[in-house]
Amino acid sequence: MIAGVDRHWRGRWIAPDLRGHGGSIQRPPYGCAMHAADIADIIAKAAPSTVTLFGHSFGGVVAALVATGWFGFEVQDVAAIGVKIEWTADEVDKARALAQRPARGFATREAAIAAYLKFSGLSGLVDPSSDAALAGVTDADGDYRVAFDMRAFAAVGPSVERLLRLADPPIRLAAGARDPMVTLEHMRRIDSAAMVFSGVGHNAHWEAPEEVWTFLAKGG
Repeated sequence: MIAGVDRHWRGRWIAPDLRGHGGSIQRPPYGCAMHAADIADIIAKAAPSTVTLFGHSFGGVVAALVATGWFGFEVQDVAAIGVKIEWTADEVDKARALAQRPARGFATREAAIAAYLKFSGLSGLVDPSSDAALAGVTDADGDYRVAFDMRAFAAVGPSVERLLRLADPPIRLAAGARDPMVTLEHMRRIDSAAMVFSGVGHNAHWEAPEEVWTFLAKGG
């Protein structure tokens, strides 16, 4: 999706890694508010005249919190795709168990990349030799790991629906029709105009980037 930003976006854009993800710091706390404060700090330092926020999956929850007005700047539009709204008690327990699991090391970069692509649902969508794939792993003296801190799963727990409703302006939602974590019914409890992208799954921004750009443009 970033590959098309020059054709679809006017002005400056920032695509940061969330805390515990990619090249960002891997240090708790990992609560939703901490993630939002991190992103708000980046925005405040950039001092934009207008702010549009877009998030994927958990990033959509973070975007909603940044758009609350709590951080001293106004957000004109906030949108998200693939946000898992309903969490069962069993799913929350599993996420918290994952947060206690130590990071796994791999003997080769290729094995770590394969694990990253599977973990992120990008297998078959991202070339394992691409910069996007390489950015998903770290190398510490030959110990290759997925660039994700398992402790970040500790952010799971608070009501996602309640957090999304805090956004001002109201958040716009969409998801892939084949996304197993999201339903149109769930999204429309929050956004009556929520939509689905036909034929794609959780990573709609990789599978159907032009459709996602069209969705974003509707809020502009």
